[in-house]
Amino acid sequence: MGVIVGTSGWQYRDWKGVLYPPELPGRLWLEEYARHFPTVESNAAFYRLPSAETFADWRERTPDGFVMAVKASRYLTHLKRLREPEEPVRRLLAHAAGLGPRLGPVLLQLPPTLRADAALLDTCLAAFPPTVRVAVEPRHPTWWNPEIRDVLTARRAALCWADRASHPATPLWRTTDWGYLRLHAGRARPWPRYGPQALRTWAARIADTWPPDADVHAYFNNDPGGAAVLDATLFTRFARFTDPPGPGPSGGTPSGGDGVTH
Repeated sequence: MGVIVGTSGWQYRDWKGVLYPPELPGRLWLEEYARHFPTVESNAAFYRLPSAETFADWRERTPDGFVMAVKASRYLTHLKRLREPEEPVRRLLAHAAGLGPRLGPVLLQLPPTLRADAALLDTCLAAFPPTVRVAVEPRHPTWWNPEIRDVLTARRAALCWADRASHPATPLWRTTDWGYLRLHAGRARPWPRYGPQALRTWAARIADTWPPDADVHAYFNNDPGGAAVLDATLFTRFARFTDPPGPGPSGGTPSGGDGVTH
């Protein structure tokens, strides 16, 4: 499939005139979004788990081949803090099954105050069936250690690469044969846009880490003012035409070392 690019969510009023025609009612925004992008990251389940019927409705409103990543409930990640994951994981997947073949990866975004715990992470990932792709976005620096990398690799879960202010906020580990990237805010004007050089750099990092046919999901979370729409559109062009800059070790990083840009 290669790099598939979308945004984190689609229900933003200030995208009228940027992605959505001003006269288009909100109930048709998903259909219009799916005309422009092959994937979206749904954050709805993080705040309140949609019903299976809602997920099924999203499936019916999107075309064949469309992929919806689902951000896991904050009940699991922020309230339970990954403890006793079996029931919340089972409930999430039972509802998200309404997406059918549209279901993409599940994202576990961890609280910034949650420190590394390899055993806790391993137990949580074990609660997901092997057919479900899981990406993990830790946000405390204690997670950047070999034990965590080994757990992700053993469970075939992707470390979510994250960008903040046009710099990697995570190591650039490749822990499985597919990838997941979230771009939260760039440094270009008007804020929170990304500049072309930042986007080219991320496209090169992907090309240097995965083969061209690997599934790499990239989502722009800089939604104000339609910045995510404009950046995702440009990034799609760069990702499509970027050749790998050179050989590198599997799982390595463009910058070497621990993979963190300081």
